[in-house]
Amino acid sequence: MATDEPAKGDALYDEIRKTVGEFQDRDAAYYLLRPVGGGREWAAMPEVLRPATQAELLSARVKAANRAGRMP
Repeated sequence: MATDEPAKGDALYDEIRKTVGEFQDRDAAYYLLRPVGGGREWAAMPEVLRPATQAELLSARVKAANRAGRMP
């Protein structure tokens, strides 16, 4: 990952979790990400993150829409 800090809302792919998250903030040496569509934040080391591809982001959005559609 480049040394430039991402902007809030940027989609990043977490190579450890194998999932896309939206950048929220930085906490010491970690970036805080939130799942696309909302949910619990997680902390990830910047070196295991990269910008999400358009296909990865689209897939994450579809999964979020499907989850939202199943909620009562």
